[in-house]
Amino acid sequence: MAWVEEIIKGLKEAECSLIGYVPDGITWRVLRLMEQDSFFHMIPSSREEESVGIISGAYAAGKRGALFMQSSGFGNCINALATLNIPSRIPIPMFIGMRGGPGEFNMAQVPGARAIPGILNALGLQYFHLTREDELPQIIKGGIELCYASRLPVANLLSTLLTGGRHAPA
Repeated sequence: MAWVEEIIKGLKEAECSLIGYVPDGITWRVLRLMEQDSFFHMIPSSREEESVGIISGAYAAGKRGALFMQSSGFGNCINALATLNIPSRIPIPMFIGMRGGPGEFNMAQVPGARAIPGILNALGLQYFHLTREDELPQIIKGGIELCYASRLPVANLLSTLLTGGRHAPA
């Protein structure tokens, strides 16, 4: 589970201490460790767009944060990204646990996950597919730097090839 530690390390190095999230079956491995770390302030939400608003408000107050969600919830925050973050140039590093990939057992997850890269492209937002642990330090650090330099959200798509998917052992 080195991928979990690399994400935490990258967030700490970038001083992203506020974490907005909707609990899910993939990113819980990272969230669980962050909850035990006094560096992070965790804010659970019932919908992803709530977390977008919380992290955006924190940025306006001079704090850095990140957003964690599952691919099935990404659609819930498109309007907030398109009408708040993009025109106002509010950066948010997003970590999206991808469903619908190799080993997916719920076919209802496939269409939404497949659409995410196209939606991000249509919004003009940069994204990275995280599939291999050896690439993580560079991609996570570089992605967060790009996010704040461009003042736009950047998405890190956490592949099941990296995470083991929803039912990977703890």
